[in-house]
Amino acid sequence: MTPRRKRLLIVAAVLAGVSVAAALAVQAFRDNMMLFFDPSQVIAGEAPRDRVFRVGGMVTQGSVTRAPGSLEVRFVVTDFRHSVPISYSGLLPDLFREGQGIVARGRLNESGVFVAEEVLAKHDENYMPPEVAESLKRDAKAAPGSGAP
Repeated sequence: MTPRRKRLLIVAAVLAGVSVAAALAVQAFRDNMMLFFDPSQVIAGEAPRDRVFRVGGMVTQGSVTRAPGSLEVRFVVTDFRHSVPISYSGLLPDLFREGQGIVARGRLNESGVFVAEEVLAKHDENYMPPEVAESLKRDAKAAPGSGAP
């Protein structure tokens, strides 16, 4: 084999290796990407049914119900236009309460209930997850009677 052909094979092998590594990195990124949807997007069917994603909004007043003798909690999250029922089994954050902004990670079941794996609440009076704040601000402008054009 000539030195030129040998160099060409080495370059081709390096390019093939880099291509495989890039493809694996992109696939890993897609698998680990966590999308955020507000309740209006979930109701509109924009949220995936086969993947884990995040949903956020305000916990509706009077919607929190707890199953006696278990850690099962059901509540409703709203963006002031649409609402999504959420079911969670586990300990809720200390700051979780009605009227509070939250973000939940999980997936939709067949009946349209969001089954949460994790629930996060804002950590002080001045903080709200950026996705939730943007969603609520956008929906408040679009709500009838808000005075927004």
